[in-house]
Amino acid sequence: QGELVESGGGLVLAGGSLRLSCAASGLIFDMYAMAWFRQAPGKEREFVAAITWNSRDTYYLDSVKGRFTISRNNAKKTVYLQMNGLKPEDTAVYYCAAGAYPPDYSARDHYSYWGQGTQVIVSP
Repeated sequence: QGELVESGGGLVLAGGSLRLSCAASGLIFDMYAMAWFRQAPGKEREFVAAITWNSRDTYYLDSVKGRFTISRNNAKKTVYLQMNGLKPEDTAVYYCAAGAYPPDYSARDHYSYWGQGTQVIVSP
């Protein structure tokens, strides 16, 4: 059974940076596209970024383009989300997800495995 474990969340001032990590186990990591979603209090879980199994393609939520970067290391079975220029509206619980060839990288239903989430709080 696949498992995803996120780390790297925390409290940061606006304009600061954080790097989230998500370590996978129990699945053939390089067969899966990986993604980050986030959920703010009282809101739906939304897509943030995704990366194909071979890192050839990446996809981003418009509001994070140019500030966030998704990457992966298949040898370490880990996906990362580098977040720069953080804003208070980025405050949320961030989840990583794994999906085998999702037809729509931004759709939650196309991901089979989910982590427990890591909290990111951006203070004004």
